[in-house]
Amino acid sequence: MPTTNKSVLALDVGQARVGVAVASLAAKLPNPLVTLPNDGSFFDRLDEIIRQEEIGALIVGLPRGLEGQTTAQTVAIGKFVKALKQHVDLPVHLQDEALTSHKAEAELRRRGKVYDKADIDALAATYILEDWLNNPGGIDG
Repeated sequence: MPTTNKSVLALDVGQARVGVAVASLAAKLPNPLVTLPNDGSFFDRLDEIIRQEEIGALIVGLPRGLEGQTTAQTVAIGKFVKALKQHVDLPVHLQDEALTSHKAEAELRRRGKVYDKADIDALAATYILEDWLNNPGGIDG
């Protein structure tokens, strides 16, 4: 785990968007930060967030089938993580993201808030980060 004076960033990676959440390792309270387009500007915008938030590690949600099996999205995230590791000089951890988008949508609906897909993605990243904070290292640790 990174040093406690750092923060961690969680990514809920989708084909069109990436939900981003952040938490200080001292406070361990994840918060939705932003949703970024998953396009050619993604890594530049991620670099900016890493600097601004003093990030010490990245947590990437890993989608799998309901029985833990590999899916097409699991393979796509594997390719994304490979590119991410080549781009950043930070630890990158995987965390199971099972049903985080469904949980996020249910929470937003419960709040009676008007929301869109970007809100769901950012909140799903928060749940991914919360799960990782409760089980540091996630799937790969």
